[in-house]
Amino acid sequence: MDTEQKIFKKISIKLRLKILEIIYKTKASHIGSIFSCLDIILFIYTRVIKFKNKVPDQDFILSKGHAGLGLYTCLTHKNIISKKKLSSYYQNGSRLSGHVSHYGVEGIEISTGSLGHGLSIGCGFAYGNRLNKSQKKTFVLMSDGECDEGSVWEAALFAAHFKLKNLVCIIDYNKLQSLKKVNETIKLEPFAKKWKSFGWNVIETNGHNYESLKKSFKNIYKSKKPTCILAHTIKGKGVSFMHNSVLWHYRSPNEKEYDLAKKELKSYF
Repeated sequence: MDTEQKIFKKISIKLRLKILEIIYKTKASHIGSIFSCLDIILFIYTRVIKFKNKVPDQDFILSKGHAGLGLYTCLTHKNIISKKKLSSYYQNGSRLSGHVSHYGVEGIEISTGSLGHGLSIGCGFAYGNRLNKSQKKTFVLMSDGECDEGSVWEAALFAAHFKLKNLVCIIDYNKLQSLKKVNETIKLEPFAKKWKSFGWNVIETNGHNYESLKKSFKNIYKSKKPTCILAHTIKGKGVSFMHNSVLWHYRSPNEKEYDLAKKELKSYF
């Protein structure tokens, strides 16, 4: 493992520990969903997007807004959101709600949480940037279960029709939804072929591997079509007893589970 990968993994584990602590203390939900996409958000904010006066130079929309704590924590790591504000997460009067809110929160462009809307908003951002002759790219991070929504496919048609090569959709493909497996709810496979048939450039990657993400994001600049990155992930990644378990979509760890998870995460150092 090279130095960049080691640093990335160390930061990833450090952020997981912070997220675990916050969720345990606040009794919040969605730790499994947060851990499955955290590495993708971290990669985007450390290797793709730059900030000037807390304003991002590229557009980023977390369509799976229930993973908002992952976004807030990465923005805290980048010194965009203060540690004090992060500590107020999920509490009465806090700007940092359970689902993503941009109101009074630095570095976030749009509130999300109602699934199926993020890609449509991203299409608007990307199309507007092209009209304004902006070199910005728009990145939309979605969940796989979110693709049950018809609005996702309407947006996919729109993006292909208008050749929005400045639009990148990343799908957190952990293959679990809120209550059961994705393929037991509405089967998505052949998933990559569906996106290709809709006129998209498709890249499959390991959503937890730094080098795999680096290679995938490097390839988006070559495409003349909108790009869909299918990021294969593990729900609850980092804590073995949370892996691939639908249980951790809603519940928070009790004291024993918190101690076990903390011990396991610390063992990676």
